[in-house]
Amino acid sequence: MELHDAQILVQDFFQDLSVRFQKVPGSAILLRYIQSSYQNDPIRSAVELFLFLFAVRYLLAPKYSTQKQNYVALSEQEIDELVDDWTPEPLVGPQTALEEIENEKRPVIVGPTGPKTKLSSGRTVTNLASYNFYNFVSNEMLKEKAIQTLRTYGVGPCGPPGFYGTQDVHMKTEADIASFLAVPACIVYAQAFSTISSVIPAFSKRGDIIVASTASNFAIRKGIQISRSTVRWYAHNDMADLERVLASITKEQASKPLTRRFIIAESLSDNVGDLTPLAAMLALKHRYKFRLILDESWSFGVLGRTGRGATEHAGVSAADVDMIIGSLAGPLCAGGGFCAGSEEIVEHQRISAAAYTFSAALPAMLATMASETLNLLQLEPGVVATLREAGRTMRAQLDPRSEWVRCVSAVENPVLFLVVKDEVVRQRRWTNEEVAKVLQEVVDETLQNGVLITRLRTMPAAQQQVGKETPWLPPPALKVCVTVGLSRKELEKAGTHVRHAVTKIMTRKR
Repeated sequence: MELHDAQILVQDFFQDLSVRFQKVPGSAILLRYIQSSYQNDPIRSAVELFLFLFAVRYLLAPKYSTQKQNYVALSEQEIDELVDDWTPEPLVGPQTALEEIENEKRPVIVGPTGPKTKLSSGRTVTNLASYNFYNFVSNEMLKEKAIQTLRTYGVGPCGPPGFYGTQDVHMKTEADIASFLAVPACIVYAQAFSTISSVIPAFSKRGDIIVASTASNFAIRKGIQISRSTVRWYAHNDMADLERVLASITKEQASKPLTRRFIIAESLSDNVGDLTPLAAMLALKHRYKFRLILDESWSFGVLGRTGRGATEHAGVSAADVDMIIGSLAGPLCAGGGFCAGSEEIVEHQRISAAAYTFSAALPAMLATMASETLNLLQLEPGVVATLREAGRTMRAQLDPRSEWVRCVSAVENPVLFLVVKDEVVRQRRWTNEEVAKVLQEVVDETLQNGVLITRLRTMPAAQQQVGKETPWLPPPALKVCVTVGLSRKELEKAGTHVRHAVTKIMTRKR
């Protein structure tokens, strides 16, 4: 067959195929679609052809059974041998020598944690290791109200707030906190710890920027870690260093797409006890256009003339802070936490905050206690000044009179952080571990004298590390918590016992 005849044969074949294709219903529409698609976007046609061929290949592929065993069958004896050889990893790490000593001497409290606490040994001691600052635990009216709420609502709602866990007492507590802080709205969480660790990732995502203090507490660090945001650290409470970091970020991001930027700070530091200069921080926030998330877990109900927190203490409006995080489990002796701010801030969390969406709602009894204790603070505003005077009384027995320790917490803080003086540590060449052991001996000696105190506990550096940050750990410290439930004379006596215990242990370690 000549080439010309072959061409005629192929041409006739395709012409016949075209005639047969045109007889198929809908073929004209398909042909016009292919022609139009190819002219406008040939790449799209190629992709569609690939997907069509893939679908044909998938449909024509041979079937296989998902029930077919593709592993080696073991005998019963071999299975038993593997089980005997398997050693599970421990749920917790081994105890350190200091933890073993602590556990052997750890006091066990029997009954409520009032100013005078009974231990399992039968002794009654002065309790300076509790956050019962206003002695709400001993308030008979609150006890009766708690019992009534328990009988009415039961132990817990047994459901998340967004489903059927929200009750009228939760809505009242949110309204009471918002009114107390003079902000538009508030949302209540079931756990204080998980409040800020859920709020942070609800607003800050991958690619956003967070600026935080090197002394940030563990809950803040967990929230930053979950958010996967870019984090920049500034020296604790150093506003000059904070401004340097903010200016650097602003300059770096000038030519990049706009991102959300947050400053996260604690009003009263959980690890150091000092006070954040809120007014100066707000000025930097407005200048560099950042949002501020303020953790008031230990300042809400404590700072300010009426206990409204850091904003009242600094003389600024609570509306200037984008998000105010607080705890209802500390000074208020209730439970849970809250986030206060604008309506938009609060409503976003109701569907985006993990601890709110996926956790059972706060028990009604605890929500009622939060509302009642807030009401007591407003009816008796003088109790805040009484607490502050109790703190000054205790501080006067410890800081200026001891040659071994100094108080690093703010004057307004009812929790006194006592650290060993730098010259003592340098002279004796103690490491942080050795200082912690000495302070634990002070705690034990103080308990022998009838006063219960504690010391600062922190998570290991490896668990606190976020990204490539150099782990920061606070210096070991004693923690002494004051309460209005003790008279001035009782506070002075307890402070004297603490000071004498410090002197005795330090002298013995010469």
